[in-house]
Amino acid sequence: MASAAEQLASNLNFAAFAKAEDLKRRIWFTIGALLVYRLGTYIPMPGINPTAFAQAFQQQSGGVLGMFNMFAGGAVERMAIFALGIMPYISASIIVQLMTSVIPSLEALKKEGEQGRKVINQYTRYGTVLLATVQAYGIAVGLEGGANLVADPGWFFRVSTVITLLGGTMFLMWLGEQITARGIGNGISLIIFAGIVAGLPRALSGTLELGRTGALSTGLILAILVLAVVVIAVIVFFERAQRRLLIQYPKRQVGNRMFQGDTSHLPLKLNTAGVIPPIFASSLLLLPATAAGFTDTTKLPSWASSVLAALGHGQPLYMLAYASLIIFFCFFYTAIVFNPKDTADQLKKHSGFIPGYRPGERTADYIDYVLTRITVVGAIYIMLVCLLPEFLISATGVPFYLGGTSLLIVVSVTLDTVAQIQGHLIAHQYEGLIKKSKLRGGKRGR
Repeated sequence: MASAAEQLASNLNFAAFAKAEDLKRRIWFTIGALLVYRLGTYIPMPGINPTAFAQAFQQQSGGVLGMFNMFAGGAVERMAIFALGIMPYISASIIVQLMTSVIPSLEALKKEGEQGRKVINQYTRYGTVLLATVQAYGIAVGLEGGANLVADPGWFFRVSTVITLLGGTMFLMWLGEQITARGIGNGISLIIFAGIVAGLPRALSGTLELGRTGALSTGLILAILVLAVVVIAVIVFFERAQRRLLIQYPKRQVGNRMFQGDTSHLPLKLNTAGVIPPIFASSLLLLPATAAGFTDTTKLPSWASSVLAALGHGQPLYMLAYASLIIFFCFFYTAIVFNPKDTADQLKKHSGFIPGYRPGERTADYIDYVLTRITVVGAIYIMLVCLLPEFLISATGVPFYLGGTSLLIVVSVTLDTVAQIQGHLIAHQYEGLIKKSKLRGGKRGR
């Protein structure tokens, strides 16, 4: 079966794609949904002075607002109706995942299969509404505190801002679910992917403009492009890397027939935590700079000013804190999303076992042992990818649009989407082979 799938995957071509009508419909639906999202990032929120806000945003672009603006596809910079983006939904999903590991009732729901997953998804939506409402109200109050940012401050502006931003986030959440169900790829990830990629043309043109004016040498620009290709290749390699544990199933007898035991593999990804660790680490490190941007820095104590200066991009303390937080969240989030004991119980339930280890607790301990060691490698890999742009910024003074977090998101989402497209093509070719075999069987019967 595996060899047949591999042979079909190697024979995928444009002819097979042209015949896969369902796949083409899914791709067109996904493109249309992402175009709707991009259009929404240009619809301004009512009651805002665009010129004054653009000037205020430039002063805060190096903090958390800059990172959120990148994930929102520039909607924060324009204070559009999608300014909150999909981040409240992602935050709610992470919170619910954390709660499932500490609240027994949620943990029981998680084990109930599809029905339990639907209930957990509904809790995630409720959490999204709560987080988006709080964040939208905070944005409204913060805008009123700025100079000439709001045309008519007051409760009407606050309520309209909350309704607008909350509606934008809920629409994006619904749009992402529709892409997942009726399109191709993971809808939420593709929305973030589209927001990041949308800023690439402007970033590339800005880099070329620096080369034209002489601020950057041609050799340095070429070196940066080559390095970007190498880093992407490294990310692809590590994101696809996995440790496969051999799983065996015993012989079984059905009636008078004895069936041989099967073997399979338990894949453990090298990077189980995904892109969550650098997102958390970046957010925590940028919070002090963002908070300081809204206060008068001249009134801060000398020690606070020193800490803020040390936590600036390219500073040794920032690098050390960033690396430490990434490693911590890699282990922390891996422990949340992957439970070796549950995996061992599932194997035991289906009579599977790892050769040399007794089912149950011994198997769970071995899976945890392997997972911990590959997570060390995964954490080092994520740390190096995320720190590389920081080192380049510190050495060259050139701002890089694609940092480590955004590059990880772009590459991982691309890999996932391509894998799903290949899966649809393989399924389509299997269906074609089955139809042909039925037709041949019918002709022979005649």
